[in-house]
Amino acid sequence: VAGLGNYGLRGTRHSVGMEVLDRLARQLAVAESWRVDKRCCADVALATAHGLELVLLKPRRFMNLNGLSVASAAEIYSLGPEDIYLVHDDLDKALGKVAIKLGGSARGHNGVQSCISALHSSEMTRLRIGIGRP
Repeated sequence: VAGLGNYGLRGTRHSVGMEVLDRLARQLAVAESWRVDKRCCADVALATAHGLELVLLKPRRFMNLNGLSVASAAEIYSLGPEDIYLVHDDLDKALGKVAIKLGGSARGHNGVQSCISALHSSEMTRLRIGIGRP
């Protein structure tokens, strides 16, 4: 589960994916286990939920390079694109609205496009968090 965002700009609307991952880590009682993994240039926490082993990932790169971290983590943890969930902001959704989508285009989202390019696939599941337009 990768929370897309701008690592150096935490707390902004475009980094809502990382905020969701922080909340998920708290819910799964792994909030204190985040560690820097230099192999994929990301903060990583491992968790278990409903019998599934999860890799929680917050790339330490700007949004348009998030895919490099996601692809490196996929290789390290032997994951295919179909195993990856991207959590990211969506300007076209009203603030707080959520949608889940399997595959498809990046719809103009630079972080998603980076992931599609780095993984050579668009088969990731996306959790789109509405941030509305300014």
